[in-house]
Amino acid sequence: MSEEAPFTIEQFYKYVEQGKLMGGRCKKCGTIYLPPRPLCTKCFSKDFEWVEISPKGKLLTYTIIHVAPVQFQSMAPYAVGIVQLENGLKIPGMIRDVEHEKIEIGMELQVGFEKPSATASQWPQWPRYYFKPV
Repeated sequence: MSEEAPFTIEQFYKYVEQGKLMGGRCKKCGTIYLPPRPLCTKCFSKDFEWVEISPKGKLLTYTIIHVAPVQFQSMAPYAVGIVQLENGLKIPGMIRDVEHEKIEIGMELQVGFEKPSATASQWPQWPRYYFKPV
């Protein structure tokens, strides 16, 4: 019998590295959290299970970043948005693989994954997810 993976941000990013968008579902009330957390804010249970989240959703809002933090200056300008996934969860992320002028509220997006650059010396070093057109 294998031990279930812990509900930590580190485990969340291990799944991202595997190309999986995983959330924690409360076994007591069914609420899903993304990223996962150790305590359900609805029923206060600590009993969770990992569930895979559909990587598709619709863009709710976005902005174009022109003046970026030091860690992201080489990427500017870049788009960041909030996407509502098919199960209703809302998560932020960069939007890639589409010209900024063609980004529209309501457009269908899906999650893409990337591993950290081997040459990167600054944060973030964890694998990342981003959004791209379906």
